[in-house]
Amino acid sequence: MNLIIRIAEREDMKSVLLLINELAEFERETDVVNLTYDDLIRDGFSDPPLFVCFVAVLNNQIVGMSLSYSRYSTWKGKTMHLEDLIVTEKERGTGIGNALFSNFIKYSHSKGVKRIEWAVLNWNINAIKFYESKGAVVYDDWHIAQMNETAIKNFISNK
Repeated sequence: MNLIIRIAEREDMKSVLLLINELAEFERETDVVNLTYDDLIRDGFSDPPLFVCFVAVLNNQIVGMSLSYSRYSTWKGKTMHLEDLIVTEKERGTGIGNALFSNFIKYSHSKGVKRIEWAVLNWNINAIKFYESKGAVVYDDWHIAQMNETAIKNFISNK
């Protein structure tokens, strides 16, 4: 396999957006993605960038990506959050996800983080087994809380 994992470049963002939409389809959330190519360019290549993205390139084709960003824990200090690790459906099970995940862990370690975190859907058993096989603990006693844009606006207007 002629696989290369490298930091994403501006011109890769169209392929990254396609992968994000493919993941949304897999997760049955196609109507939720409103991120644009311009958003990715602005946010990923600003100074400082809001995220770091690595792409998996197989035979000159982007077939996967990881996107992460720095966080800060009041208990641990510097941490990294893996927002998404995506491998196109056709290439799943070939080791590309493992290569991307390994790259993310090594990158995070080089940044001196004390913890790495991410979310995984409770029905995505393959992903859960993958992460557990790498030494991750998938907690069932923590819940993710979010406010979407409408909830944020409602909160602000009711203050």
